[in-house]
Amino acid sequence: MAHIVEGFEGDFCIIESDGKTRDIPRKLVDPTVKAGDVVEWNGNKWMTNRNKTDDRSREIKELMDEVWEE
Repeated sequence: MAHIVEGFEGDFCIIESDGKTRDIPRKLVDPTVKAGDVVEWNGNKWMTNRNKTDDRSREIKELMDEVWEE
């Protein structure tokens, strides 16, 4: 199951998992995490999974390219 950061509001990070969002205190999220990142819980903090984030970004770009093709 992928956990994707939707954004930040005040002291919370909004993480979407299986179509549901959760408000996670920012202190439990690595400070380098940004909106759109795929994150995983390491036992102490939510951390970016760089490989999964890169794969997701690539998939989104491919879909966008298909939509905008002439």
